[in-house]
Amino acid sequence: MATSSYQNDLLGLDLTLLAAPVVSSTSDLDLLGLEILETPAKLLPSSYTNDLEGLEFSEAPATDTSPSCETDLERLDVLEPARAGMFSAYKTDLPGLDVKEVAPSPMEYTEEVSPLSEDSEQEFEEVKATPQQKAAKTKLEDKQKFEKWRLQHAKIMTDEEIKIRQQLVPDESLSIRELMRKNQPQKITAPREYQLELFERAKMQNTIAVLDTGFYYIHHQEKVDSVTLVFQQYEFLKVNLDQPIDCFCGEMGVDDWSKEIWQKHLEKNMIILCTAEILNRCLARSFISITQINLLIFDEAHHAKKGHPYASIIRESYITEEDPAKRPKIFGMTASPVDVRSDFGQAAKELEVMLHSQIATAADLALLRTSVSRPDEGVLQYAKPQYPYSTRLCQEMEARYGHMKTLSEIFKTSRNATSELGEWCADQLWSYAMAEKEAFKLERKIEKTFDNERNRKPGEMFDAELRDLREAQTFVKSWTFREPVMEVNSLSSKALVLWQYLNLIYERPTNARCIVFVKQRSTARLLGELFVRIGSPHLRLGILIGTRQGNPGDVKVTFKQQMMTLHKFKKGDLNCLFATSVAEEGLDIPDCNQFCNSLPTDRLLQGNDADLDAALMQALNSRTFTVPESGARLTYSSSLDVLGQFVSRLLFTEFCCDSRAWKTIAKRSAAFEACILLRQRGHLDEHLVSTHHKRLPAMREAHLALGMNKSSSYDMKVKPSIWQDTRGSLPESLYMTILELENPQNLGRPSVPIALLTRTKMPNLPCALLHLQVNASSNLIYSSLQDSFQTPKTTLSRLNAFTLRIYKDVFNKTFEWNESAMSYWFAPVIKGFRSMFPEQSPEAMVDWAIVDYVAGNEAWNWNIERSADEIQDRYMVDKWDGSRRFFSIKVLPDLRPQDPVPSDAAPHKYMNTILDYTVSLFSKSRKLALWRQDQPVIYAHWILHRLNWLDEYTEKEKKVQKNAYVCPEPLLFSALPASVAAMAYLLPSAISRMESYLIGLEVCDLLGLTIGPDLALEAITKDSDNTQKHLQEQIHLQRGMGKNYERLEFIGDCFLKMATSISIFCISPDNDEYEYHVRRMLLICNKNLFEGAIDKKLYEYVRSVGFSRRTWYPQGIQLLEGKGFKKSGEEEHSHRLGAKTIADVCEALIGAALLSNDGSGGMDMAVKAVTAMVSSPDHDVAQWADYYKLYTKPEYLLRSPNAAQMNLAVQIEQKMGYRFKYPRLLQSAFLHPSYTSSSTGGIPCYQRLEFLGDSLLDMACVNFIFHRHPDRDPQWLTEHKMAMVSNKFLAALSVKLGFNKHLRYIGQAVEFQNRNYVTDLEEAEQESNGARDYWTTTKSPPKCLSDIVEAYLGAVFVDSEFDYSEIERFFNDHVRWFFEDMSIYDTFANNHPVTHLHNLLTLSFGCSKYRIMASTIPNAAGTEIDHQVAVVMIHGEIIASATAASSKNAKVKASGRAVEALNGLAPFQFRAKYGCGCTEQDVQGVNIGELGTAI
Repeated sequence: MATSSYQNDLLGLDLTLLAAPVVSSTSDLDLLGLEILETPAKLLPSSYTNDLEGLEFSEAPATDTSPSCETDLERLDVLEPARAGMFSAYKTDLPGLDVKEVAPSPMEYTEEVSPLSEDSEQEFEEVKATPQQKAAKTKLEDKQKFEKWRLQHAKIMTDEEIKIRQQLVPDESLSIRELMRKNQPQKITAPREYQLELFERAKMQNTIAVLDTGFYYIHHQEKVDSVTLVFQQYEFLKVNLDQPIDCFCGEMGVDDWSKEIWQKHLEKNMIILCTAEILNRCLARSFISITQINLLIFDEAHHAKKGHPYASIIRESYITEEDPAKRPKIFGMTASPVDVRSDFGQAAKELEVMLHSQIATAADLALLRTSVSRPDEGVLQYAKPQYPYSTRLCQEMEARYGHMKTLSEIFKTSRNATSELGEWCADQLWSYAMAEKEAFKLERKIEKTFDNERNRKPGEMFDAELRDLREAQTFVKSWTFREPVMEVNSLSSKALVLWQYLNLIYERPTNARCIVFVKQRSTARLLGELFVRIGSPHLRLGILIGTRQGNPGDVKVTFKQQMMTLHKFKKGDLNCLFATSVAEEGLDIPDCNQFCNSLPTDRLLQGNDADLDAALMQALNSRTFTVPESGARLTYSSSLDVLGQFVSRLLFTEFCCDSRAWKTIAKRSAAFEACILLRQRGHLDEHLVSTHHKRLPAMREAHLALGMNKSSSYDMKVKPSIWQDTRGSLPESLYMTILELENPQNLGRPSVPIALLTRTKMPNLPCALLHLQVNASSNLIYSSLQDSFQTPKTTLSRLNAFTLRIYKDVFNKTFEWNESAMSYWFAPVIKGFRSMFPEQSPEAMVDWAIVDYVAGNEAWNWNIERSADEIQDRYMVDKWDGSRRFFSIKVLPDLRPQDPVPSDAAPHKYMNTILDYTVSLFSKSRKLALWRQDQPVIYAHWILHRLNWLDEYTEKEKKVQKNAYVCPEPLLFSALPASVAAMAYLLPSAISRMESYLIGLEVCDLLGLTIGPDLALEAITKDSDNTQKHLQEQIHLQRGMGKNYERLEFIGDCFLKMATSISIFCISPDNDEYEYHVRRMLLICNKNLFEGAIDKKLYEYVRSVGFSRRTWYPQGIQLLEGKGFKKSGEEEHSHRLGAKTIADVCEALIGAALLSNDGSGGMDMAVKAVTAMVSSPDHDVAQWADYYKLYTKPEYLLRSPNAAQMNLAVQIEQKMGYRFKYPRLLQSAFLHPSYTSSSTGGIPCYQRLEFLGDSLLDMACVNFIFHRHPDRDPQWLTEHKMAMVSNKFLAALSVKLGFNKHLRYIGQAVEFQNRNYVTDLEEAEQESNGARDYWTTTKSPPKCLSDIVEAYLGAVFVDSEFDYSEIERFFNDHVRWFFEDMSIYDTFANNHPVTHLHNLLTLSFGCSKYRIMASTIPNAAGTEIDHQVAVVMIHGEIIASATAASSKNAKVKASGRAVEALNGLAPFQFRAKYGCGCTEQDVQGVNIGELGTAI
């Protein structure tokens, strides 16, 4: 779009320069969208939205994406360092895509449960990384292929490549510009005689060629902006000229080009096409001189009048060159030399004067007519049509509903249709008008009418009219519509003649094309429907009408649909169009033809020299300012442009200048004086270009992303510090923590609670869920008693003996006797201990009888005299095989030791006899052993060697046989009662979980946070190598660790964003939004969190290893017998962690702090956590209330509001229920950035408040979805949160709340975009039948509508003195209703191109070997702006690519193109095409994060 609001410069030196006209400031921008895809050298500015491509570029620099979007830099797969603030506005939580180093596989604790063997007690060992190494090799190969591809495609694609690519894409999927390019103009091989005639004339003198459309170039059939013509003519000239040629428009970022850059283009190209505004600016700023141009060609030359850039070029640059010989030749082209309905002769003379040219056309019009194919003209006669009348349907409708004003226009149109088209069309019109969609529009119209007349009309009338409308709709639906009959009345005489004529033309297959012009849009639609029914089979119909949607029953047509219709008509897919006057655009005007025919024989108008001299004198008399150093020229008309570009770079000051009679002149006068002052003070250089640039934050280019996959080795805490801190002496008293099962019956056998006795009191700990049997579980309860009891040395020795016996008999471990080195002791608890609370001492709850028996006896001695009852319910141990332990059930009197082993017995090495089955000695020892043959046979329960009760039973464990048949003599009967042993088996899991809780509490103490042990442990739990990767099977999953940090990190990240936003907003009230984003980024980036965590050694507390069979034992005492006895009691342990994992744990701890306390307490603790994590003076607060203490009310806030601001506050209070104390603050929330604070009394635009409100709304949405869906993983939460905070939803909410009516802005573009979106949204809501997701069906909205919702929330927050409950109230009142059922937004989340591609490949095709990679294509020629290119690679083959200003947008585009390329393939076709042999296991390891998702 080339308007005066563009800050562009110019081109064209010793070469031919073709300028295109400016037509409309609100022209369709979709044409530009493809340029960024196909020609990396051309880049769209960041302030435009391209609806066709689905892109939204916000107001950040072109190499950045919008700073208001908090996405994740780590997910960006950028192979080269980002430029110009790539990371300046982003904080990322998602994983990095393309890590250049592949970390070695971490060392992990591993275990393989073997129900029958203690060999499962494995040592720490490094997991082999062969799969990872293979993946690393593949990654490296893919990178090399991509880099090679990138280098090959760094240059602009050739025309042939573009053409080939376009042929592969369906026409419907192409943009408007692609359609133009696909319809490549034909090469002119032999000029026509009339063309040569005009050429010879143009060589001699300046000429304006007047020819019918199509005689000298292909003209588009729409009124399009000059940018469109630039591209259109560039394609035409490339085909027909062999000289270097290029084209430029304002959207290519030419605003900031220097004279040197233009010189490069001028030296490189002989021909340059550009918009007129670019040429005008370059001439005005002396980037080039008019004397350096040989030829100026003006397309649509009739626009050269008044303030048009064509006229400015002539007035300010052309005629001011005193030497006519140095002026360039001028050649103008137009189908009509004038576009007014006044005196054509005078208008033509004025055009000749303005362009210093003479109008000419072909000398022989007959020759011209024979040279160019023209449509045949003929006359068809038809009988006089009948007067309009009402059909039977119309009469019935009139009788019932004729009183309804809403239907009056339909009645009128229907009656007129009987005359013009016939009864069938008249009736058909009612079916269109009463369709469901149209009826909703009529209802809305009625509602609006009654809203305006509410005080004069009762509500009953409104209800009655709505009821009548619905009855009318039902009546029309029930009407029987007959098929059209080719006779009078059913069809009009005119329609019948047309039918006869078209049937003659299309009686047989033919190449004939026909356009039938009609006056009304409804006529085109009705005729189209009619001839579909009655036309020849060889008639291929289409309709071509404007984009404006008018009366009820009308059809909505987009500009692209118009283009597609014309494209199909040209190709021959359609051969007949019913069209309104929109198809006449660009055709010659009859009056102009008549004027041309009256020209003199030589086709000249004489006598324009005197008028040209007058125009020259007028230009010279106008006030100007010339820079002596360069010759740059400042005029009244150019001053606004110069000042506009200066202000866009640096807000300066206000200037008061002389007043003039007209506002326009006054504005230009003020701008002119301001520019002179700026030049005098050195703020404008010799070319009138600003010497200042927007100050960008110093850290905007800081690389703050962290690689998720790269890991390092860190020390790891295995035991809580409390054990080591209290060991070393004999305790005089002990505290008791009772371990008991909530549902002991689920253990499957009797058990008793066990007391854990410690030197210090244990905190109250949450329960631990233990899986006791298949499908049977119970919580293990930790009951910490308040009081201690005295432990003299003898008592301590008894407890020590009991504890060591448990380790020996149950776990086959013999530890040294060292009471002072013990961390804790065990003791059995008496039955009914709870009835003793709280009167009895903890000492009274210990079953001392059992303690003493166990301490005094190594075993229970069996002999042949023992009765069956005595043997029953005993705990037995195989003395030679530590893995074989049994609970005795009963004696089997019918079996003998030499009997065969029953078939249901668990397998063992020796299965000959029951006695053999019992003995585990090796063969030589077995021969020497002598056993009683008269001993009984015991039916026993073989105890599963299962220590990790925190995890569910594996399939292998479920299948283990537990029945055993043994003899007592070879076995050891433990002194431990079976009930105590049964409970003792749970101690490893109980101790392991308790110690994890204690380590979690320790990290909270380190940070000064009060967090519950359950949330503290969850925040530091990393249960797999890829915990932070979603939608995949976890690698090296540590089973039984409980919840990992993912969900807490999700909500903690959001609070971190909000907390830092508030702090920065408070301490830097004068910074702009960009500075806010950069400062916040420095606080919340993973790099900052990681570095702070390293300083605090938080890595030691991360739980990356699940239950270990070895480490649950106490440290500090020496192991004498058992696996691992050669190692010392104290060991150092380490684990491998990714840097991002450590940063994520920081955010998870913030989330845990937020959730640990209800109400403001949670906020206070979370604020404290943020301060601890970010370690920066930009966030140095200890509680929520401290934020408001930081805030200083700006001066504009405290000024007295005017009446308009007071009225705005009253309106908002009525709508929203909140009364503003500071109406000027509310006004700021609705001020568009197009307003300057100087024009609003110092009130800033909404951007600062939007920055604050964005984070507040984010927090409210995350808080809702987090608690509403407690079992959903962060990937699901993130994807569905997208809907809640999307521009689409917030813009719809803005309209629903009426905020759009209060938005103040400057510029018609904003008004146009908002109005169109509101119309689209209202229709979507009306057609939704009450669906809550109606807003998802609309087109992309203007971002300003969503911004003002966030700005309003920021204003409410500040006005309420930082009362967050007001934000929650807003959410509950106005947002929550839309998202009560999140399932309706599953499609919204899954429609993200990257997510869609991931699901398509993994779920539909079962493929895992694919990647998205992005990199930079540097320095598109002359632009000094880098492009990002992204590719989708499947099994090493690039299947789709795209370019954009950021890698994020490039990946989104490339993913969308890949989805298009893959759609329709069957799985077997996909595998054959791409050589895919991926297995299901491969697919389960795929992470969507590695695709570079923009979620």
